[in-house]
Amino acid sequence: MGRVLTLCILLVAGADGARGAGIEWQGWDPGLFERARREHRFVLLDLGAVWCHWCHVMEETTYRDPAVIKLVQSRYLPVRVDQDANPELSNRYEDYGWPATVVFAPDGTEIVKRRGYIPPDRFAALLQAVIGDPTPGPSVFSEQPLETAQSHLLNAEARGEIMDDYLSLYDRQYGGWGTEQKYIDGDSMELALLRAGAGDQRYRQMARQTLDAGQALIDPVWGGVYQYSAGPTWNDPHFEKIMSFQSQYLQHYSLAWAQWHEPRDLKAAQLIYHYLRDFLRTPEGAFYTSQDADVSMELMGRTFYGWSDAERRAHAWPPIDRHIYGSENGWAIHALVTHANATGDSGALSLAENAARWVLAQRQLPAGGFSHSELKADANSAPQLGDSIYMARAFLDLYAATGKRDWLAQARAAMDFIERSFKADDGGFLTAPVAAGAVGVFRSGVRQIDENVTVARTANLLFHYTGEERYQALAQHAMRYLTAPGVIAKRRLLPGLLLADQELSEAPLHITVVGVKSDAAARGLFDAARRWPVIYKRLEWWDRGEGPLPNPDVQYPKLARTAVFVCTNNNCSLPMYSTEALYKRLTGTSG
Repeated sequence: MGRVLTLCILLVAGADGARGAGIEWQGWDPGLFERARREHRFVLLDLGAVWCHWCHVMEETTYRDPAVIKLVQSRYLPVRVDQDANPELSNRYEDYGWPATVVFAPDGTEIVKRRGYIPPDRFAALLQAVIGDPTPGPSVFSEQPLETAQSHLLNAEARGEIMDDYLSLYDRQYGGWGTEQKYIDGDSMELALLRAGAGDQRYRQMARQTLDAGQALIDPVWGGVYQYSAGPTWNDPHFEKIMSFQSQYLQHYSLAWAQWHEPRDLKAAQLIYHYLRDFLRTPEGAFYTSQDADVSMELMGRTFYGWSDAERRAHAWPPIDRHIYGSENGWAIHALVTHANATGDSGALSLAENAARWVLAQRQLPAGGFSHSELKADANSAPQLGDSIYMARAFLDLYAATGKRDWLAQARAAMDFIERSFKADDGGFLTAPVAAGAVGVFRSGVRQIDENVTVARTANLLFHYTGEERYQALAQHAMRYLTAPGVIAKRRLLPGLLLADQELSEAPLHITVVGVKSDAAARGLFDAARRWPVIYKRLEWWDRGEGPLPNPDVQYPKLARTAVFVCTNNNCSLPMYSTEALYKRLTGTSG
């Protein structure tokens, strides 16, 4: 899925704590540990999300309880962070869901880590226990040193184990992977669509069942997809609308439409597209982050989203998080390009290009990467891997969809920045550089699985588009972290690693249109190639007036008319002059 599902987890329900004056929260600052040392205080981190229901409940109950307030004021520095705003902290504690509660000693070591809502009495007891005995509790354990792999590819045994887990976690009764919450896992669906496209009926059934079930999470009135459904079925939604989910669902329903031409897939994709366009798009053309589930604690999403359009518009809406982040815009662009390719919707492609131009103007760093939010001059605004890699992927998508070489140049610049800024010496890429003067656990950088999968897949495809072996080396470097036995053992569901492993093992489907870009016949052939539902492909449009292709590894003949060529396994087709001929080459049948 771009990243790991971050659920707002309910551990204990039904607390009715007494209300107090509240806690004076401060923002995250590495210097707070020095203050904690001087004042002999612990650091209390409340890591939540703007859209997180149980974060709101914890604020209204636990953090307004007089006993909790008194304990916090006596010995703690309280820090509140929106995980969307701080990817380094989000990735470090993503396994703890939101809200995540972490207590640190003044030297930056962890004492307690808790996931989900904690009621007032239990929280007061936890705070008092830390004061009484500040040694690390059972929730804190030492990370084993990671030995990165020597090979950048999975061995047969590891590949088989990951596939076995992928298949065993599939819920054959209700669809989807896993049973505790229901949502469409992005990489899992992509793998199912890939294998279904290759003719495997088992994977087609998995993809079809899950896509049909997942439509229960789509808002039929305003569009957009809810975060997940509680329990084993799909009929108990949590109503947050988060960009990562909009992006993944739009991508997969669009790909399903391109593959099977089922009207229900197109309808689902259009509902999500219209929500992005009409609700999460900024006036300048970029995209906001999310929309909350609830209007307030008195008007919950379950009531609001059951109303008609007119009823909703007569009330206040669930608030939209109007922060604009580089990574979220990269996700949106990736999905919009996929939708435009599958449906031929030029409006979706225009939205994607407009968003990319806004990010370039407002979030690009002088060195070529991207900031997460507003550009700042202070040293604390360290760049984050996610913003640069998801924008690099978006630029590569735009190049493939338009043939405009400026987009390819931007993809290269972002990937070069990633190599300079985030590369870990022993394998993989860090979420953020380790800050000077970091203490405790923050002396060790975080390597996040989904971001490294995206680095591997994007750098590998960039290698094929440019012919520059340094990008292939970057892809392999990411894989040496991902294929490490410790990484594989840590998480059961790793379909993204299977996708990356397959792509680094073979060349992409290579389709090239040769013809001037003002020629309608060339445009028709290029658009037909865009619609072809293969994710791993290298699509190029060679207008000889623009000079050689960036990677001129195939010598195309000079012809009197526009033609299209298909290359696979070091073998290229004869020139073809029609969409019908192209589809016959790709499928063996006309289309």
